[in-house]
Amino acid sequence: METTRHFTSTVYIVNDGAVALHRHERLGIRIPPGGHVDRDELPHEAGLREVREETGLDPELVDDTPSVPAPAGQALPQPRQQMLYDINVHGDGSVGHQHIDHVFYARVDSRDIDPAPGEADPEVWAWYDESDLRESDLDPDTVQFALEAIEVVGDETEN
Repeated sequence: METTRHFTSTVYIVNDGAVALHRHERLGIRIPPGGHVDRDELPHEAGLREVREETGLDPELVDDTPSVPAPAGQALPQPRQQMLYDINVHGDGSVGHQHIDHVFYARVDSRDIDPAPGEADPEVWAWYDESDLRESDLDPDTVQFALEAIEVVGDETEN
């Protein structure tokens, strides 16, 4: 059986030492903003679009990708992580659907969540600082990436 794979993009947004996570209604877990990469988008563009749609915030990607002198090209922002997530696993253990996720970190200058129409309500969002994350029952990858994002954005802010 063939596995369907989709490219996705996730952005851990940081403000004042905390990341924003929301309870995903269908998945039943807390995750950062993100979603599918559209046909006409690059992964980092999709992530930034998803942040704007889901939170109403204007993210600034934290990117230290070196430039490359290429006459007909450009270096793209490198994701901090790339993950392969099984979305649909059949009873026999075969995987029907996977997401190839590009994980980015960004800073935002506000915690005022104001989603676009049709997105999840602001009430499903919460800000988690380091101690909240360490004491939570969140998925381990979410905790790890959120802690890294807080550290990276904090380091970037101090420089």
